[in-house]
Amino acid sequence: MTQHLDDLEARSIYIIREAYARINPMAMLWSIGKDSTAMLWLVRKAFFGRVPFPLVLLDTGMEMDEVYDFRDRLTKEWDLDVINHMCPPEEDMDQTLPPATRAAMRKTEGLKTLLEEHKFKGVVCGIRRDEQGLRAKERVFSPRSLDGSWDFKDQPPEFWDQYKTEFPEGCHVRIHPILHWTEVDIWKYTQAENIPLCDLYFARDGMRYRSLGEKNITKPVPSHASNIEEIIHELETTKTSERAGRAMDKETEDSFEKLRSQGYM
Repeated sequence: MTQHLDDLEARSIYIIREAYARINPMAMLWSIGKDSTAMLWLVRKAFFGRVPFPLVLLDTGMEMDEVYDFRDRLTKEWDLDVINHMCPPEEDMDQTLPPATRAAMRKTEGLKTLLEEHKFKGVVCGIRRDEQGLRAKERVFSPRSLDGSWDFKDQPPEFWDQYKTEFPEGCHVRIHPILHWTEVDIWKYTQAENIPLCDLYFARDGMRYRSLGEKNITKPVPSHASNIEEIIHELETTKTSERAGRAMDKETEDSFEKLRSQGYM
């Protein structure tokens, strides 16, 4: 690997180990996408091939068939402890939200019911600051209230890799080990480490998925990139947003902000 990737990896492994040493019980959200699977690889590196906490798929029943197949294959090959947590139905969501935002809200509510059931104090998430403007305001260790809400104006300072890991009762902590990575970093690391991937990321008939979400609110984007080398080249030249295929990002200007403030990953 390059020195840049070595540095990214070392910082992420430090964050993962720091979280595991200080926060208990803890779980990791695994969406089966490129980011969370790269993060899973980092966790296995941090703990010498094992994953010492459960992985969680917040399942709406609307994941693509290829995503479920990839989950099942990797769960078996890597001997993973996976909680498949079903999210509440869409009819239970706020009906004033636009349709795709309402569908995406199911995972937010699913995380709330997961926390109520399992009492996790820490939740490891695979988000990156470069994905979306509001995520740029995130912290590595991000406290959330009991209902999952996030006040992005009131977050602890983080300087020189010094993180606050103790928070009052009645909240949980989101841990973001790859917050400082970019989309290109993830692809270069995946290539360098030969990390398994869901086939949906590779172009078929001139289209590919750049970001994996539920099939009712996620669409592929035009692309002829059929391997990682071609994907990296495409990303270094494209002006298309990574979340261009996510329907809820296009409904209203504040749709994503509403989702994030109420607990969306």
